[in-house]
Amino acid sequence: MRVLVAGATGFVGSHLLPALVERGHDVVALTRDASDYDPPAGVDVLEADLNDRESLEGVFEGVDAAYYLVHSMGRSEDFEREDRQAARNFVAATRGSGVERVVYLSGLGGHRATLSDHLESRREVEYVLGTGEFDLTVLRAAIVVGDGSTSFRIVRQLAARLPLMITPQWVRTECQPIAVDDMVAYLAGVLDVPETAGETYEVGGPDVLTYGEMVEHTAEILGHSPTMVSVPVLTPRLSAYWVDLVTDVPRDVAHPLIRGLKTRTVVDDDRIRSLVDVDLTPFDEAVERAVA
Repeated sequence: MRVLVAGATGFVGSHLLPALVERGHDVVALTRDASDYDPPAGVDVLEADLNDRESLEGVFEGVDAAYYLVHSMGRSEDFEREDRQAARNFVAATRGSGVERVVYLSGLGGHRATLSDHLESRREVEYVLGTGEFDLTVLRAAIVVGDGSTSFRIVRQLAARLPLMITPQWVRTECQPIAVDDMVAYLAGVLDVPETAGETYEVGGPDVLTYGEMVEHTAEILGHSPTMVSVPVLTPRLSAYWVDLVTDVPRDVAHPLIRGLKTRTVVDDDRIRSLVDVDLTPFDEAVERAVA
């Protein structure tokens, strides 16, 4: 099967490419700038920009399936508009091309009314991709743990740098993180299971922890033991500025992520477990791999 990966140079995409090659697929990486990209063995490269519809002409010729792992945080202050336009251009470019399956990695979250701008944008992209002529499979995940994950980078740096943390109430919000290897196994696995076409699934690791517990577990693995004091007056918006002082994550990426931490991100529907067999990695083991 010829498979195109949009977002191939990102954190999850870079892990997915070799897994698809290993499964015997003919893999194409889509990137905005091919001049400084060194693809994994067995991967072809196409240069195009999802925000430039003309550059996408002919990109999907001969492609059977595609992955959409694109988001615009860090590239634009108005990431919602860019994400919306990129998804529309993607859909337009696939029309009449023969693409039968698309797999999209979205964000796990509760009721739509409680979603942050970041998670709301992920839902909007789901809707736009759903207007395509292909069968869409959506996988919704919370924090993906691995070296290179922006969300985990925040957790790791908080755990490593602060002996005492004055924390907001959102540190008690529950989350179900997933190891990057397990995320890739689900992404690659659904392509081999026809029943997953046109469906939306929630994915997560075996552990449900609060954000505070994630920081504490990570600190312990790093050899630290921070003290956490929760105060009700520190809102997600205010704590986003506090995170600016402690981590090196760019604010235009960190702030939307932090504002989403008030949303509980736990799997309520685990149907995917009966369709794609993944030996889930415990959180502590995923952290140990990430920091090794």
